[in-house]
Amino acid sequence: MHLLSEAMADSVGKGSMIRRMFEAGIALKKQYGEDAVCDFSLGNPDLPPPPAVAAGMRELAEHLNQPFALGYMPNAGFPWARAALAGQVGKEQGVSLTQDDVILTCGAAGGLNVLFKAILNPGDVVLSLTPCFVEYGFYVGNHGGVFRGVATKPDTFAIDFIALEAAITPQTRALILNSPNNPTGQVYSREELRMLCDLLEEKSRTLGRPIFLVVDEPYRFLAYDGVEVPSLLPMYAYAVVASSFSKNLSLPGERVGYLALSPLLENRAELMAGLILANRILGFVNPPVVGQFLMRAALGSEVDVSVYKRRRDAMAEVLTDAGYDFFMPKGAFYFFPKAPGGDDSAFVDKLAKELVLAVPGSGFAGPGHFRLAFCVDESVIYRAAPGLKKAIGK
Repeated sequence: MHLLSEAMADSVGKGSMIRRMFEAGIALKKQYGEDAVCDFSLGNPDLPPPPAVAAGMRELAEHLNQPFALGYMPNAGFPWARAALAGQVGKEQGVSLTQDDVILTCGAAGGLNVLFKAILNPGDVVLSLTPCFVEYGFYVGNHGGVFRGVATKPDTFAIDFIALEAAITPQTRALILNSPNNPTGQVYSREELRMLCDLLEEKSRTLGRPIFLVVDEPYRFLAYDGVEVPSLLPMYAYAVVASSFSKNLSLPGERVGYLALSPLLENRAELMAGLILANRILGFVNPPVVGQFLMRAALGSEVDVSVYKRRRDAMAEVLTDAGYDFFMPKGAFYFFPKAPGGDDSAFVDKLAKELVLAVPGSGFAGPGHFRLAFCVDESVIYRAAPGLKKAIGK
């Protein structure tokens, strides 16, 4: 007898290559020891949260002696938390936002599910530039949507506008844009984004319904060499930013994220009402109390990004010395080199035999590549150098 639905059985079979490699790493570390395994599988930031987070925790501790200290609140989050968030996000995005333009969610992942619940009809298509984050397809499928990838240009991962325009049909409801990008490290330029908004505006008029631009940007804070991460909220009325504090405050396990709407959207109160209801009926109910206190205390703070810059440079040095072909990431904390021989899964297996853990690019709709997350100590990066050399030699 089958215990799972057909859809869930299929999803379990596909699974997440990221988690598989992470769990394989746990087994290898038990076998060979923690220091023997160089684990680049999971984008789990190792830097401690900035000091302001500790201050927020102390503030919360003082709050705990009050009635309903950890009780329910409005589904969109505490009004004071939304107001503080609106001020900070507005500053980052270069727009004026009020608390009615933002909703706090259970991480960016929860925010994306809330958005798709609110805007998708069965059969609606959500596009994403690929390579992309592996979970997008599941989030879209959760709400009756159809996920389709649109490949970016080889080697540079720039937007292929010819391919994108061809992919837009009357069923297209949204496009996911992740910049800085996981897994490639690409950051799309202002010129590219202006062209993208022009295309979506034209297609929305032609189709007679808006195409939402879902801007997934938890790595907005992490760009290198002075690269600009342009804001899309002032460029496109149907832009919705989804983000979290998992990376910039090193709080991935706390699950506090948000959605922010463009102030150009005239009837955004209708959309916000749908998002708030979706936050409740999906079972999230409301964002975490603890996360909101930590967020308010730490708004405007971030981890030391210079550490990631040094790690990026170290990884580039090691990969170059070993002879890998790769795109130098402009942002985020991932490298996405080409897999020697072209078979990414086979090559990742070779790396694992050298106790170097990576993730096949096929899991990100980027076959022929593999992903390395460099949110680890520099000593791990340099320790992986012999294994990376041996694997490419084989």
